[in-house]
Amino acid sequence: MMRALAALVLLAACAAGEAPAQPEPAPPPPAAEAPAPDPEPQLQPVPQSLSLNCAGAFTQGGTVLCRTLPGAAIAVDGAASGAADANGWAVIGFTRAHGASGRVSASAGGQTVSETYAIAPREFDIQRIDGLPQQTVTPTRPEVLERIRREAALKREGWDSFAEIEGWLDGFIWPVEGRISGNWGNQRILNGTPANPHYGVDIAVPAGTPIRAPAGGVVTLAQPDMHYEGGLVFIDHGQGLITMYLHMSRLDVEVGQQVAQGDVIGAVGASGRATGPHLCWRMKWRERQLDPSVAIDGLAEARAQLLAAN
Repeated sequence: MMRALAALVLLAACAAGEAPAQPEPAPPPPAAEAPAPDPEPQLQPVPQSLSLNCAGAFTQGGTVLCRTLPGAAIAVDGAASGAADANGWAVIGFTRAHGASGRVSASAGGQTVSETYAIAPREFDIQRIDGLPQQTVTPTRPEVLERIRREAALKREGWDSFAEIEGWLDGFIWPVEGRISGNWGNQRILNGTPANPHYGVDIAVPAGTPIRAPAGGVVTLAQPDMHYEGGLVFIDHGQGLITMYLHMSRLDVEVGQQVAQGDVIGAVGASGRATGPHLCWRMKWRERQLDPSVAIDGLAEARAQLLAAN
């Protein structure tokens, strides 16, 4: 019908001796509707009987999530490691020196289920750092030693928090993005003196760079001037999983404050035992030192495997 009408208009114009008029342009096709976003994965129902399903980073320093019967007692390699929360979730981790396999158990009602997982080995470098204030490497002055003892008690209090939250369930993001200047697990030689392995990930970025919470949690320590760590913040993400932020130039949070993933908690600095501005990012779970950078992919893998409903 439209073609016939356009033809009539063209014929009339030619008969009058005028330049043919251009037909009205066809209306544009309707815009395609944007595809609906993928729905949020639905949680699997809370287990009603004893079972065990674990996923994550099965490697030295790795973080893993497990799902089991709520309240089930958890053991890693035979060592008591807390209990599953009210939704059946449990966090576990493997140390830097862990062997080739790890055994995880869940127990309830006189029954136990266990799974054995292969734990991937890692190679660690030797890192030499010179130019540090010697009292931060081998302290000898009585007032420094007393200060270290006082601060150890403050850190102990922050580590002893076990918030009943599931901050890790959203996965982790990087608190800052920059060049990795020190890998987790490296053997350190400080001012020529062998030291403990470095249980942090050093990220070199300019002083003042905002530091963001990698996941939801509650602040359990916020100290602006610690002897070794300088500005220091702890965040409890639940299940005994604590992350730490060292050498900060500014603190924007206080003890007891709830933070969400992405919230700014302070700024990068070079305070404490540091030779330049960077963030030392650490993670601890029930006295085990874990690698926070490995936890990023590990928790993403766990979410992919354990969150989607059957």
